[in-house]
Amino acid sequence: MNGLSVNKRAAILSLVLLIVGLLIWEAAIPGQKPVGELTEYERLTGGASQKAGVPPPSQVFEKAWEQLSDPFYDAGPNDKGIGIQIGYSIYRVLSGYFLAALVAIPLGFLIGMSPVAYKALNPFIQVLRPISPLAWMPLALFIIQDSEQSAIFVIFICSIWPMLINTAFGVAGVRKDWVNVARTHELGALRTAFMVILPAAAPTIVTGMRISIGIAWLVIVAAEMLVGGTGIGYYVWNEWNNLDLTSVIFSILMIGVVGMALDAMFGVLQRFVVYTE
Repeated sequence: MNGLSVNKRAAILSLVLLIVGLLIWEAAIPGQKPVGELTEYERLTGGASQKAGVPPPSQVFEKAWEQLSDPFYDAGPNDKGIGIQIGYSIYRVLSGYFLAALVAIPLGFLIGMSPVAYKALNPFIQVLRPISPLAWMPLALFIIQDSEQSAIFVIFICSIWPMLINTAFGVAGVRKDWVNVARTHELGALRTAFMVILPAAAPTIVTGMRISIGIAWLVIVAAEMLVGGTGIGYYVWNEWNNLDLTSVIFSILMIGVVGMALDAMFGVLQRFVVYTE
């Protein structure tokens, strides 16, 4: 074991912890007793039916195999595959996210480069930033009158602040010597921004983008629970209404896997924008 690298030892430990956790979970779930002969009254009232309980991991794995073997089936409005549901959610997240980036990054450059703009806009940012994104949902539904566009608007609102603040912080932190050298070479403001400031501030900007995508994925699940229709958040809520806890746990795990994948993509992007003086 001592001859293994840190990454290999960490992977082995993670696998051991996963197996132990699953075994404890499996052993902790009592087996359900079979339902015996029902009286006519029990059949009418459902009083003798089995109560919903937390399923063991073996049932969750069965559900995962069932759903992932055909993730894109469409059997009606309330019966769509997990792939379709996740696809709707990712579409909403990316739509609101890229709209936020189009606003936040240029505005962050302006705030970072101009003390006047910072002092003028900072009060608005400090008032709007702490507001929960879901608090905007009723207003969005009333004004936009479309649940799909309202969910995208909520993602826009929650995504804009980390990108805006990190961009402004990164731009303001660029060494003045580099900017002065650009002025010495008579570079215009636009060329200075793209050739000097952007490369130096890129790691901080991407960090803000990475934070924003994580927040956006968190918020879309809650937003879809409110507006319904389609999406992984609606899928969770619909399965809860059906008392199908196996599907609920499976969908929770899928939310985590997709969130991890989105974060990993920005982790790769961060390695590409590392700035060396």
